[in-house]
Amino acid sequence: MDPAIFMDWMSFAARWLHVVTGIAWIGSSFYFIALDLGLRKSPDLPEGVYGEEWQVHGGGFYHVRKFLVAPAEMPEHLIWFKWEAYSAWLSGFVLMVIVYYLGAELFLVDPDVMDLSPSVAILISLGSIAFGWIAYDLICKSKFGDDNTRLMLFLYVLLVAMAWGYTQVFSGRAAFLHLGAFTATIMSANVFFAIIPNQRIVVADLKAGRVPDPKHGIIGKQRSVHNNYLTLPVIFLMLSNHYPLAFATEYNWVIASLVFLMGVTIRHYFNSMHAGNKHPVWAWPATIAIFILIMWLSTVPRFFGVDDETSSQLAPYEERFVVAANFENVRDVVQGRCAMCHAQEPGWEGIVTAPKGVRLETDQQIARHAHQIYLHAGRSRAMPPANVSFMEDEERALIVAWYNAALARD
Repeated sequence: MDPAIFMDWMSFAARWLHVVTGIAWIGSSFYFIALDLGLRKSPDLPEGVYGEEWQVHGGGFYHVRKFLVAPAEMPEHLIWFKWEAYSAWLSGFVLMVIVYYLGAELFLVDPDVMDLSPSVAILISLGSIAFGWIAYDLICKSKFGDDNTRLMLFLYVLLVAMAWGYTQVFSGRAAFLHLGAFTATIMSANVFFAIIPNQRIVVADLKAGRVPDPKHGIIGKQRSVHNNYLTLPVIFLMLSNHYPLAFATEYNWVIASLVFLMGVTIRHYFNSMHAGNKHPVWAWPATIAIFILIMWLSTVPRFFGVDDETSSQLAPYEERFVVAANFENVRDVVQGRCAMCHAQEPGWEGIVTAPKGVRLETDQQIARHAHQIYLHAGRSRAMPPANVSFMEDEERALIVAWYNAALARD
């Protein structure tokens, strides 16, 4: 099988697994936060029970009780909610390796942002993700972390700093993805290093006949709440590669920072609702206002006439496609069939920015996106959409021959 096609299917498999495990993790996380906030106290609760809740779903009734620390005796069957988080992170990391590490020259490194070798870019990626968890965990365990409001403000400042930093190093698409991975790593590490270990201590104490220390539950609750407020921004960042108006504009790091605020306002509304408090209706106007600000920021460069300048120096990865046989003919095909949309100023009505931020107006841009052109217009008919520019089979075959000729030069 063609290596490019094989890797594309591996990317699909990893992405599908990541979506499935991510849904499982998010679903259980949202459910237990809602359950915890909805607990009600009643005079007939057994000793040690904090609250209870009656629920109905699928034609059945459920009676749920939460112990403040733990039950007096360990039940025979205990279900642990942990593998959803672990598998979501592992599948996400595999997907990052396939797309951004093995395809670093195409998706991770942007010479116009910072001219890095793929190996250096990958080391920065891994180091920054590890730094995020270490910094967050240390501050949570310090005296500073005793104040939850102060801790959340610090975390937000850290995320804003990372949003800016990533956009100064990687391509806009990779920067948003890495900010999502940075945050998701904190969330999954919370489960692996904090929530589950503290729960295991409680279980061990119960089995040994000791009274568990309430601090273990407090630690787990703090980290769980953090995960709850970070979930929606992570989803946005993981889907952002479909929206170049978010990641490929002048103020992309500010947009990413505002997305975290939208996550807070939305979760605050639902958390308040689940707790039975008065609904904070202000949360929705605030969310809409932030979203409108994001929309405006995505178009600011147009108002001020900021132009995108592209380096004229070809990277080694790009050069092999420019010098490959039939490049001139492929360039004519791409510029004739694709560049009406994939341009700095698209000519197709209703398209205001190049789809996925991919521009195909110069030799360098065509070479940089050779892999995508090969898969989407050569080996499949994904592009042009509905073949609106009438690309012919002979032109698709020409693209395939050009791409293979370029790879044969290695």
